[in-house]
Amino acid sequence: MDHFENIAKTLLEREGYWVIQSFKINLSPVQKAQIHPSKSSIPRPEIDLLALHVPTSTIIAFEVKSFFDSVGVKLVDLAVDHQVPEGRYKLFTCTPYREIVLHQLRTDLLALGLMGPAFQIRLGLIAGNGRKADIEAMRNHFAERNWEFWGPGDVKERVQRFANEGYCNDPAVITAKILQR
Repeated sequence: MDHFENIAKTLLEREGYWVIQSFKINLSPVQKAQIHPSKSSIPRPEIDLLALHVPTSTIIAFEVKSFFDSVGVKLVDLAVDHQVPEGRYKLFTCTPYREIVLHQLRTDLLALGLMGPAFQIRLGLIAGNGRKADIEAMRNHFAERNWEFWGPGDVKERVQRFANEGYCNDPAVITAKILQR
């Protein structure tokens, strides 16, 4: 489990979401063949963070990328359209894959009683680092698709709020307090 995912989970929980980490989706062999006809087996898709927001009947399936000490998330990697899933951002860049995976995610969550039929499922990306010149374009790209986007500045702002909170025995909160002193 990634430490940045844990921080993102804490941030989401502080905003009123109930969060499940590393949710695996159960695809059938038929669905796998629809996704990639030339491959008989593909790994089960895994959602980094499923964030349930009861007041808005919304679930956001978040991909979480830290990419610290690199150029970070780049628009060029997100604003492509593949017919078969490839690259790091399959849910964002391959419509057939996205439709099948999100349909099965809905089916799985309904079967588990984790959501009601009126709930909407959206995609989201939480990026700890991103190519600075791309951040606003990524934000617009996601907004046009009704997807959630938290860039590095959004993450930083949310973490900084921890420093103003009362004591909490959480590594992210403690770290925020140390850095803000």
